[in-house]
Amino acid sequence: MESLDIARWQFGITTVYHFFYVPLTIGLAPLVAIMQTQWVRTGDERWLKLTKFFGKLLLINFAIGVVTGIVQEFQFGMNWSEYSRFVGDVFGAPLAMEALAAFFVESTFLGLWIFGWDRLNKKVHLATIWLVAGATTLSAYFILAANSFMQHPVGARLNPETGRAEMESIWEVLTNSTVLAAFPHTITAAWLTAGTFVAGIAGWWMVREKRRGRPEVAEGVYRKGFRLGLWTMVIAGIGLAVSGDFQAKLMFEQQPMKMAAAEAICETPEGGTPFSILSIGDFSNDCENVNHILEIPGLTSFLASGDFNTQLLGINDLQAQYAEKYGEFDANGEVINYVPNLTITYWSFRLMIGWAAFSAALAAAGLWLTRKGRTPDNKWLGTLGLVAIPTPFLASSFGWIFTEMGRQPWVVVPNPNGITDIHMLTADGVTTVQGVGVVAASLAIFTLVYTFLTVIWARLIWRYMVQGAPEIVHDDSPEANPGRDSDPDAPLSFAY
Repeated sequence: MESLDIARWQFGITTVYHFFYVPLTIGLAPLVAIMQTQWVRTGDERWLKLTKFFGKLLLINFAIGVVTGIVQEFQFGMNWSEYSRFVGDVFGAPLAMEALAAFFVESTFLGLWIFGWDRLNKKVHLATIWLVAGATTLSAYFILAANSFMQHPVGARLNPETGRAEMESIWEVLTNSTVLAAFPHTITAAWLTAGTFVAGIAGWWMVREKRRGRPEVAEGVYRKGFRLGLWTMVIAGIGLAVSGDFQAKLMFEQQPMKMAAAEAICETPEGGTPFSILSIGDFSNDCENVNHILEIPGLTSFLASGDFNTQLLGINDLQAQYAEKYGEFDANGEVINYVPNLTITYWSFRLMIGWAAFSAALAAAGLWLTRKGRTPDNKWLGTLGLVAIPTPFLASSFGWIFTEMGRQPWVVVPNPNGITDIHMLTADGVTTVQGVGVVAASLAIFTLVYTFLTVIWARLIWRYMVQGAPEIVHDDSPEANPGRDSDPDAPLSFAY
């Protein structure tokens, strides 16, 4: 293997590990804020129990997410130094904005939320968790803006003297049509992840407490969390469908090769292009032995343009177009293959949709069984809740894999409208300094460390999940304890 192969594996592994935690933080922060809002608004301590319970799980996830995310940006200057040299002036701007305008706000107010239960006014303390929720969403926007430049470069020009991309308009970078499509899709996926997480845990506890003969806890505490998670899943599901449709049409316009690869369409079909539900065979890039078993006629054409009869170009025709426009051979005289890995692209797209179906099943079953004030004790419902919890994590991960692998072999995809002439092959972005041994060693170390952190995350989440919501909670706010002595010099106490 060459440095390019190992560097791609390393970035892919660390990214997927990190992105495993990101959707839960983005989605769970506003749900915890809603729980605390309900407590402040109604004074019902059952909402405070849920806030404390899921707030603790949020903190665990946030901490692991931060640790795994720090490494990401270092790789741009090490394994991908040529890429950073080429587009660093543009790509670095939204990353810096994410750190300064979003992450610092997120971290600061999360600290105030953790330590401020007995020191801040109740409404001021509530505002801190809402600021955390807003900052996590803003952070996601800046990260997606940077990634969207790689998918569809705008707002910059290529300096022929330096051979580098230079920023012309940060506004165009931040309002890239690609980020405007990716952002709502990513956020609603995060809501689906968090909604399933809350509903799965609360539903399991609801069934358990009802079967243990504690209906007041099952109905009064966990049913509230269960229903909140279920309705979050419904709203997120609608948002995912709408934003996903918009993304598909934009992908057809900006990255037709990714659209063709997602369906393993090698030859341009006559008329409308069907959507393949299941295909078998050899997914090598010639597609000679691929057999589309189950298809929905014209659906891919409809997803691409809104017309069932729109013709989509096949991979072979697109390969010829790309070779004519961007060159047939690389610097070493080898033929450039502009087709992404069909096996990964085809199946990651379907696994993204397929894993999300478990959340849909939990939402449908849960809303039906809890209708009209019912509190079910069906054991299978609690089991379904636990089974469904990891599925949106997997769906989000496969969606990210599809997005990144589908644009290969480009690290910066050419703008099809000719707005900019900025583009770069992945092979040209890897470092020319680091040897295979150095990159391989870092790959092994990072993989082991990230695996260890994931095991720690899973054990902590399970440990505090099985403890359940606290039986007794107190309103520690200053207005609820006006006569309590307070030493302003006393150290802050960790609320969890």
